[in-house]
Amino acid sequence: MITKYLSDSMIKSGNSPVFNTPADFGLNAENVQFRASDGVTLSGWLIKGGTDKVIIQSHFGVQSSKAGYTPKGKGMMKMWNTDISYLKHAQYLVQQGYSILMYDFRNHGESGEGICPWVTWGPEEHKDVIAAVDYITNHPVYLGCKIGLLSICMGAASTTYAYGVEDGLKKYTNIKAMIAIQPLLYPDFVAALGLPGFLGRRVSKLNSKRAGMDLVTTSFMPNVKDIPIPTLVVQNKNDPYLNPDSINQYYDELRVEKDLLWLDLEKKRAAGYHYLTEQPADILNFFNKYL
Repeated sequence: MITKYLSDSMIKSGNSPVFNTPADFGLNAENVQFRASDGVTLSGWLIKGGTDKVIIQSHFGVQSSKAGYTPKGKGMMKMWNTDISYLKHAQYLVQQGYSILMYDFRNHGESGEGICPWVTWGPEEHKDVIAAVDYITNHPVYLGCKIGLLSICMGAASTTYAYGVEDGLKKYTNIKAMIAIQPLLYPDFVAALGLPGFLGRRVSKLNSKRAGMDLVTTSFMPNVKDIPIPTLVVQNKNDPYLNPDSINQYYDELRVEKDLLWLDLEKKRAAGYHYLTEQPADILNFFNKYL
């Protein structure tokens, strides 16, 4: 029973409600839909700012949606005690002249169920990143625009996978920069939970069976070198899930103009996401250099 409970908390979808809307923040937006290469329908908001530069946001997994994170309905195991609304930093981006595409990954929020109904931490979700970029690239209003990728946790993993696959993101020369916030390897997450070895192995075995792939050995790290655009890596140094070696390896593997921002925040994983919404200029000004 405990094995299933832990597995559900790590890869089961359905705990990522869309709890607010752009209208709540006075933002001009339309509801949009587009399809991934395998036919999964993805839902998003296209928030309207300038037409020459667009930020595409990819959120973190399981407990997040395009709206962000809410503690409502999370029981005793809350990542954060208040809402983390991504529409706060969307306001900042609009003020800087950007439009923003905020979309739900498959199996999250208002998007459709994937062929695999479980969250895979990037190997399946990378198709959604490609679909989002393709949608903006071919949108009649944004033809020729510059794109920046705001990729959060699983969003960063998915984006990295998307650069390593054939016919992936590398063909889109209009992508000019990426911010990767707290990329996390599955084995580092399991290790941080501090489970007894036998239990960790049972959970990973069930997760891999559900996902249809070995999540322990499947890694986005070999694809980091394929990222061809300037990249900012952001990480809370007090994150309880942090493996500093993994973050340093991700940064070292980048073969492009790059920077690494270590934040000194509360000892919670979600502190880095909350910081983005409360102090967006500290992170998002990176885009102004390249877009």
